[in-house]
Amino acid sequence: MHDYVNWLRHASPYINAHRDCTFVVMLPGDGVAHPNFGNIVHDLVLLHSLGVRLVLVHGSRPQIDSRLEARGLVPHYHKGMRVTDASTLECVIDAVGQLRIAIEARLSMDMASSPMQGSRLRVASGNLVTARPIGVLDGVDFHHTGEVRRVDRKGINRLLDERSIVLLSPLGYSPTGEIFNLACEDVATRAAIDLAADKLLLFGAEPGLLDAEGRLVRELRPQQVPAHMKRLGSDYQAELLEAAAEACSGGVARSHIVSYAEDGALLTELFTRNGGGTLVAQEQFEVTREAAIEDVGGLLELISPLEEQGILVRRSREVLEREIEQFSVVEREGMIIACAALYQIADSDAGELACLAVNPEYRHGRRGDELLERIENRARAQGLKTLFVLTTRTAHWFRERGFEPSGVERLPAARASLYNYQRNSKIFEKTL
Repeated sequence: MHDYVNWLRHASPYINAHRDCTFVVMLPGDGVAHPNFGNIVHDLVLLHSLGVRLVLVHGSRPQIDSRLEARGLVPHYHKGMRVTDASTLECVIDAVGQLRIAIEARLSMDMASSPMQGSRLRVASGNLVTARPIGVLDGVDFHHTGEVRRVDRKGINRLLDERSIVLLSPLGYSPTGEIFNLACEDVATRAAIDLAADKLLLFGAEPGLLDAEGRLVRELRPQQVPAHMKRLGSDYQAELLEAAAEACSGGVARSHIVSYAEDGALLTELFTRNGGGTLVAQEQFEVTREAAIEDVGGLLELISPLEEQGILVRRSREVLEREIEQFSVVEREGMIIACAALYQIADSDAGELACLAVNPEYRHGRRGDELLERIENRARAQGLKTLFVLTTRTAHWFRERGFEPSGVERLPAARASLYNYQRNSKIFEKTL
């Protein structure tokens, strides 16, 4: 019970931040067919109940392929896109129609034993996507395969204002009444851009983007995407990554890639500080910067436990407010997770590195090294030649980073006179 209460309290800032925001969610046909689909629906309903404006885009590739196989038809692709001839289009319409009805039915549940009890959702869909044919590419006629031409922004926003969940299928219509088979990633990306959505959420089989060693890549800038695309080749992760980057380049603040196979992956990504998938965003998820007066509360929260343990010298709020310009901080999603301060020692060309602290949950990401480098650069910019540090518990860490043992006699007079012999801190120095 305590863990549940603690999680709910920590989720509160995200609940407030997401309220009245527009999220476009893309769920491929594999995700709809997966046993975890029911849990994803429950999570979407929870988002809706928390005030999130939802646009759900579904795919249908495996469902189309199964219908082609049942009719003895062979699927044809060119450059990763399905060639949709007249026979294939019939399978597309059948698959998409049944999927849309199945999704609407699942979103209409209101059972007493279900998390959806009392939700009373309204699902809206229709001719909200205008498409055009791809035509002939490299001599290949794509027939009824198309691409998004326009999304009915005003119509969708009107439905969202009425508290409906908007459901978009991978079909588009032309002004001449033709039907086109679309890629769900294309529909989701264009919808997110045209609606100026706050987030694009893309479901895939993996937890997110995996690097060459199989480790999850937590965060990317759009300009970092091409290098990963080259490594992934024709992998479906590359398609998701391309969609995420395109949305960000089109003005969507953040795109997220999460797993449709992992229960709760969507909520973990949206309501925890570290998330559980891959974030592609224009702005930095975590930033190292100079401290401002608004950071005093966060600094106190970070350093107070270390002060209680006697690792850091106590600093009152008044002292921090007075000395805030000496601090550099690492901020992650509005939370101060690391800090360090530089004090120039009077009547000398030396400075003191002080109050280097990193939140225990983030001590394995080289944030201490980043802050140390920043402090050293600040010291050089101020014309300082030597950097001193006084520590009781982290001597080896500083030795490994070029600091040499020193003594009180080496400290400039202004600092030596303030040395606390009761703390008996070890002194180290580094020539800049």
